Amino acid sequence: MRRGCISLGDVRCDQCGRPVPHSERYLAVEEEGGVESDKGKTVRYCVECAVKKGYASYRQEKDEKILTVFPGV
Repeated sequence: MRRGCISLGDVRCDQCGRPVPHSERYLAVEEEGGVESDKGKTVRYCVECAVKKGYASYRQEKDEKILTVFPGV
């Protein structure tokens, strides 16, 4: 499951290791096969890493770029 979140300042990207500053967006994804719970491990990605991995994308709407984490939108 994908969740678009806003950082409270104590979040670090699991891909690149960059800290996500307060009030910046990040993506939390539950990946299968984790050992933390039955559903899997929650991995956090900064916006740049989420776009690189294909979990997020930008779309053009009414003369502005909008970030979306919903597939196929």
